[in-house]
Amino acid sequence: MQLRLDALEAHLAKGLAGLYVVYGDEHLLAQEACDRIRATARAAGFTDRSVFTVERGFDWSSLLGASQSMSLFGDRQLVELRIPSGKPGKEGADALKALAAAVNDDVLTMITLPRLDAATQKSAWFMAIADAGIALKIDPVDRAQLPNWVGQRLAAQGQRVAAGEEGRRALAFIAERVEGNLLAAHQEIQKLGLLYPAGSLSFEQVQDAVLNVARYDVFKLNEAMLAGDVGRLSRMLDGLRGEGEASVLVLWAVVEEVRTLLRIKRGVSAGKPLAMLVRENRVWGPRERLIGPALSRVTEGALEKALALAARLDRQVKGLSGGTPGNHRHDPPPDPWDGLFELAMSVAAPKTSPVPPPPPRPRAATGVPPRRPV
Repeated sequence: MQLRLDALEAHLAKGLAGLYVVYGDEHLLAQEACDRIRATARAAGFTDRSVFTVERGFDWSSLLGASQSMSLFGDRQLVELRIPSGKPGKEGADALKALAAAVNDDVLTMITLPRLDAATQKSAWFMAIADAGIALKIDPVDRAQLPNWVGQRLAAQGQRVAAGEEGRRALAFIAERVEGNLLAAHQEIQKLGLLYPAGSLSFEQVQDAVLNVARYDVFKLNEAMLAGDVGRLSRMLDGLRGEGEASVLVLWAVVEEVRTLLRIKRGVSAGKPLAMLVRENRVWGPRERLIGPALSRVTEGALEKALALAARLDRQVKGLSGGTPGNHRHDPPPDPWDGLFELAMSVAAPKTSPVPPPPPRPRAATGVPPRRPV
């Protein structure tokens, strides 16, 4: 049975199932859900615990042996199975189906998996364990939902932001600083609980306490680019540069997105359904929602020009000549990071789009001069 994360507490209050499957890439939320299941299991008398991690050469018979033999000794057993790859293989699939068919009251099994694609969720082994117990899907918290998530976490520890615009600014400030990193947000919320008593928090208190803990993910840069969020795009590029990220890796991530857009754009022009093209190009998660607006914003010609710029940037970041001999008009900017911004902007805000440049920001932490608007 599928269960929403926000319904887990109510479910556990009624009693434990014999098998749980927790899957998703939001590590903080998955960890918290597993901790709640473990705590409830201990309170219910599942005092022994065995942990198995599936790696190359894993002995599936050891898992089946543990799940079938522990009840003979009278101790209730919690068996945890971790499958980091999300791919158990044929032997593992058969073992999981056998495990699902052998659920008993003396053994509680908890299986943890990463995010699964639609095909895996329809596989026989996954459907068997989901039908035999509780399948808990851990969805990521979208950036737009993060301020509300922070507010709920503050409320859980007896704190709240000020009412009105000041409170909205405080929540947005925290969300901006952690840049979608829930573990970092969790740490900052706990810090506010240690620094200040229960009650209302002013914007100044939040600003003074919260550090710039963002760990900018080069792959989340693509989401900002597809969304056309110019301010976030600029901030993330500055953050990646300040953290010492290799420009060649950032270029690769951006170019892959441009190539994907061009393939889908050409496919749509050829009459193929967008949904099929999205699946073929392995576009999942938030990118799947953003790909349509991005395609309507850019032309095929603009994407081809972006790839030509990317080729020159590739030579530049590798220490070679970035431009075309005798054609200085097409040279990339002297600073490769300005060139990366220009490349990303070809998708985020093409020059034909009436999108204003982001306001200049101070960059005291990195010492990088403000970027010129494109």
